[in-house]
Amino acid sequence: MTTTVSTTPYDDQKPGTSGLRKKVRVFQQPHYAENFVQSVFDSIDGKDGATLVIGGDGRFLNREVIQVAIRMAAANGFARVVVGQGGILSTPAASNLIRQRQALGGLVLSASHNPGGPDEDFGIKYNIGNGGPAPEKVTEAIHARTKTIDRYLIVEGDDIDLDTLGEVQVGDLTVEVVDPVTDYAALMETLFDFDAIRGAGLTMAFDAMSAVTGPYATEILENRLGFARGTVRNGTPLPDFGGHHPDPNLVHARELYDHMMGEGAPDFGAASDGDGDRNLIIGRGRFVTPSDSLAMLAANAHLAPGYAGGLKGIARSMPTSAAADRVAEKLGIPAFETPTGWKFFGNLLDAGMATICGEESAGTGSDHVREKDGLWAVLLWLNILAATGKSVDDIARDHWATYGRNYYARHDYEGVESERADALMAELRGKLASLPGTRFGDLTVEAADDFAYTDPTDQSVSRNQGVRILFEGGSRVVFRLSGTGTSGATLRVYLERYSADELDRETPDMLADIITAADDIAGITRHTGRTEPDVIT
Repeated sequence: MTTTVSTTPYDDQKPGTSGLRKKVRVFQQPHYAENFVQSVFDSIDGKDGATLVIGGDGRFLNREVIQVAIRMAAANGFARVVVGQGGILSTPAASNLIRQRQALGGLVLSASHNPGGPDEDFGIKYNIGNGGPAPEKVTEAIHARTKTIDRYLIVEGDDIDLDTLGEVQVGDLTVEVVDPVTDYAALMETLFDFDAIRGAGLTMAFDAMSAVTGPYATEILENRLGFARGTVRNGTPLPDFGGHHPDPNLVHARELYDHMMGEGAPDFGAASDGDGDRNLIIGRGRFVTPSDSLAMLAANAHLAPGYAGGLKGIARSMPTSAAADRVAEKLGIPAFETPTGWKFFGNLLDAGMATICGEESAGTGSDHVREKDGLWAVLLWLNILAATGKSVDDIARDHWATYGRNYYARHDYEGVESERADALMAELRGKLASLPGTRFGDLTVEAADDFAYTDPTDQSVSRNQGVRILFEGGSRVVFRLSGTGTSGATLRVYLERYSADELDRETPDMLADIITAADDIAGITRHTGRTEPDVIT
């Protein structure tokens, strides 16, 4: 029986670049999750008789919200819900499933790389029928509805068994519990030369960080590609990610980094994040920055069967280094610079204007789905290593010798009081017009702006996407507030220096004067009280 439940709005349900993310205890408030899910359903057309995909990264509260969402989908006219066994679906696997089943869309329950547990983070994101994150016009409609919602619809009943494959009925709704890995693994076999990877004799270490990628990596790397048992570390998804922070960077994946830099390291090391859409790439003795990884994958993608016909274009987020632009120029294909957020790439992919996309925040992917895909990047790297017979270090050095090197780092100042962070950005924007021609040490500002983007597919305009300070000679610093946290603000400072001939210097040395200039320009210490970042990537 369908029940109409009266409710009142919450004033903090504005979706960010990756949906609504809050602390678990916020989502546990009466009607909080229900309000948001109903606001999604009220904002989309075509629900009657449609298919909806639901899954998440297995974090704390995942199963409970899935049960509620299923009963609400039944009350809102959906005919079928496809849900991953145990409530598990990586974000790229959810995107693939939405596309394969021609679903109206999907609910992805995740806070991505943020910690999990009863005192940590939870999130809900709506993906549209192309498999990608909802565009701004949809998230704006959802937000508007959250401010006026006065009821939600739900079918009363018991929880379903999420652990048993097969179909069950919830009212008039058919719920299909599917193996979360099978369809995704089959897609990967169409893109990459599994025989070549199996025959290359490579060794590797993969850290799933007790997050969603564990089952996918175990099936593909160990079962299908024949890597040794134990190649996948921390391979069981846990509600609290084992008490760790499932963000694949050099702070939170330090054990993997140390292993790859030590004696007896395997050929290749990689990690993925909470929901499986980010990646960390480390060769024996060589860490590859996400920006460089994007460029190197694009330059060598033709070695994999799925990309043997070449690329249509390369897209990167504005804060990502310009290394990929140089690859696009040499290949004679377009290069696109977009705001942060995979939904901007989705438009380019749907229009056939780009094939490979990437962000400095460890997200890369292609037109096989409409999300970034951590394990896809790992498999493309393995395919390149198998096809060339070279090491990761060899690939990197050859690339820099051809294109030059973009020395690059991101400094994150986490949990900054929102008022302080906003004041820093407001002051910075207020001085942009006066910065060109100003010297900071040996650096001279050539241009300064607040990045705006006109989407070439629909001419929509996105403004205030981050402040860029461009120095003479190709160096730059970018300032941006992140929308992926759940409390306070994260100030992200992106630092970049290009060199055509100094290819083997230490990154901190090459960026030292830019780091100093960034503090002088923005007053980071003065505004935040911080003398150093919390995380350096």
